[in-house]
Amino acid sequence: MEILTATDARKDFFEIVKGATEKHIVYRIKHRKGSVVIISEEEYDSLVETLELLSIPGFKESMKRSVNQVKKGETVSYDDVFGED
Repeated sequence: MEILTATDARKDFFEIVKGATEKHIVYRIKHRKGSVVIISEEEYDSLVETLELLSIPGFKESMKRSVNQVKKGETVSYDDVFGED
């Protein structure tokens, strides 16, 4: 995370937008009345989606079970599930 003052951010605004969108840099802009964070829309959408998934009751536990099943080799192939006979 790069930390900038609001004054510096104003001067480098287009570079900040470019850094956030192209390089996925997270910027914290400090101002005397508080701070803001600038991230790309892609990163924002990903965070929102993650929060939505984690808010589903039982999702986290289900995910842990699934990861453990993969580690133990308790899986079936795509063809076994969706293949045609």
